[in-house]
Amino acid sequence: MPRPAIPLLALVAAMTSLPTAAAAPDFAADWKRWHDQRVDRLKGPRSWLALVGIHWLAEGENRLDGLPGTFTLAKGTVTLAASAQDGYRLGTAAITQRALESDAGGKGDLVTLGEHRALTVIARGPKRAVRVWDADNPARKSFPGIEAFPPDPRWRVEARWEAYAAPKRVETPTVIGIPAEESAPGRAHFSFGGQDFTLEPTAEDDGLFFVFKDATSKKETYGAGRFLDAEGPKDGKVVLDFNRAVNPPCAYTAYATCPLPRPENVLPVRVEAGEKRPAGH
Repeated sequence: MPRPAIPLLALVAAMTSLPTAAAAPDFAADWKRWHDQRVDRLKGPRSWLALVGIHWLAEGENRLDGLPGTFTLAKGTVTLAASAQDGYRLGTAAITQRALESDAGGKGDLVTLGEHRALTVIARGPKRAVRVWDADNPARKSFPGIEAFPPDPRWRVEARWEAYAAPKRVETPTVIGIPAEESAPGRAHFSFGGQDFTLEPTAEDDGLFFVFKDATSKKETYGAGRFLDAEGPKDGKVVLDFNRAVNPPCAYTAYATCPLPRPENVLPVRVEAGEKRPAGH
């Protein structure tokens, strides 16, 4: 049964009546370490900021702009054919003819090309693409950092975990229009400002992955929503630290295939925690 809509003004009134909580020194310092590590990862040579292309493949032989050799797609498998002089390598081995493992099973083959470029094959539903990084991409080198709300312990909430009898298969929409088939193991129920909310994550490794949107998404935070990782449930509880809500990769590059929030993960409240939208987005 759908949850009745909660008037936004009532939520704002409830939240503004709460005392403002300054972050304890340890809490703030721990958040800053996490935030600094997050920025460092985004500046890495194989980061989202280093992406320079995504090439969707047609069945058969494909020649891609800026890349030597050919990429042949046959029944979901991509084979790279090139000369030794082209410079493709997998680890220390030169590639002249090789079927490339895609990320369908987790981590695909990482092929390097020269000192600065690398590529991998991604699988999205029935489609395959070659994703390309260049460590010299100006977007990586000029990255100004990530603006975020000040860390606030109020936004680290303990949620009641409702495990499903069996994981539920869900379709998560994506920015490329191909839904991702995923597994939802249960729901997290939490309260804030005197109101009750529910979020449904998908399973990710040993943890939980939330894609959500809230009332700040119109202006302060990224319009398509944000991501939040959480550890798996313990003793029927899940900790949701919205201070660590992050922008999706598509906030930083046009070459990502980000998931979007499902309708049940759109919160009718301002989550004034976590990362803010990047400039220009």
